[in-house]
Amino acid sequence: MKALGWWLMLVGSLRLLSVWFGFFDIWALRLAVFSNTTMTEVHGRTFGVWTLLTCTLCFLCAFNLENKPLYLVTFLSFIYAFGHFLTEYLFYHTMALSNLTTVGIFAAVVLSSIARDIDYMDAITMECASRKTCQAYLRMISFTLVCFNLIADAGISQYWLFILNEY
Repeated sequence: MKALGWWLMLVGSLRLLSVWFGFFDIWALRLAVFSNTTMTEVHGRTFGVWTLLTCTLCFLCAFNLENKPLYLVTFLSFIYAFGHFLTEYLFYHTMALSNLTTVGIFAAVVLSSIARDIDYMDAITMECASRKTCQAYLRMISFTLVCFNLIADAGISQYWLFILNEY
């Protein structure tokens, strides 16, 4: 198994611990993640379910690194999670910088490892039975990137719309 697989298993295990905290020990989530806000039991359980899904992706990808669509979905899950935590810190001020840094370290290692290896078009076209299916994949990914650009007010969202129109 590649080093990335072992790292994904470590991240998945730590996420599994977060699932436990989300369902049964919410004070740890309040302290370690969302330290600048109040958090209800419902928020904890929602965080637990969301984290369980990303934990499952980590383990599935760790054992199937050659599966490019799964690889892409796992890559996107790290982007979504880091984007979520980044907006919680920058816009909503519900996280402390130290908590964001911890999340960022895990995300950076995985994202840099996966981004180096992934070939986006191969992952997309591998599952495409027709041109319409490929267009749907591209629209979904482009829409996600546009949303993050709008949230971050990066000003480059028009670039992704241009790519969609060209395809």
